Amino acid sequence: MSRRLMLIGSGGLVLGLAAAVVGCAPSKLAASSLDTGPTRTTRPAGAGARSSPPGRKPTRVPPRHPKPGHTAPPADGAAPAEPVYYVDGGPKTIALTIDDGPSPLYTPQVLQILERYRITASFSMIGENVTYYPEMAREVADAGHMIVNHTWNHADLALLTASQTRSEIASATDAIHTAVGKTPTMFRAPYGAWSRAALEYCASAKLTPLDWSVDPRDWAMPGVREIVTNIMGNTRTGSIILEHDGGGNRSETVAALKIVIPRLLDQGYHFTTA
Repeated sequence: MSRRLMLIGSGGLVLGLAAAVVGCAPSKLAASSLDTGPTRTTRPAGAGARSSPPGRKPTRVPPRHPKPGHTAPPADGAAPAEPVYYVDGGPKTIALTIDDGPSPLYTPQVLQILERYRITASFSMIGENVTYYPEMAREVADAGHMIVNHTWNHADLALLTASQTRSEIASATDAIHTAVGKTPTMFRAPYGAWSRAALEYCASAKLTPLDWSVDPRDWAMPGVREIVTNIMGNTRTGSIILEHDGGGNRSETVAALKIVIPRLLDQGYHFTTA
């Protein structure tokens, strides 16, 4: 009886080891040069995890990306190797980007803060939201801010086909043009999840692919102090700061902006649109 138990136990050990080996195989394959999945770009140091508003599927966090100025611009008509993570406007130049709107509740509050300090920002708008609140989109444009295409419904482009990707971006462009009379010239992928199809479409549609380098994860409502600390601790010359005016409760974002914008100005930073 004890002999049978020993044999069974040994067999279970062998099977367990075999399962462990099999379980390791996918990760090794994904890391190899044979991986043909969606092309992912890399992230800046200190940017944190990808933003994934409540109810939306998060995506993997890619490795760090090269420092500013590392990547050469693509040839005419060619898809860029990666999106824009920094602005190049000289010393102390930074950019503020506001995502997932427009919102009839929070976008006006953000606009009031920007007007108070006389700075401009880039608003990455979801096409579907623009159709709901076209007057809000027009108010943003009339105030001199840039409107960025942020897909039709905040889809994770890394999970879509090339055709679906084109539709997501083109539909948002149409909605923005209908609302404000202007065609966007920049595009931001939701969650920062870039695919080769998205970059290729940006090249064909003359859209600059825009990412970010400072992510305070305001969408998760970590607290006003945490948002402020993250931005002040990670902002450098060329930084593109990510914030949100849509997709949920953005009261902490509004409160944080009232603090960080004057602090950044006091430190000598000046804002440009991305």
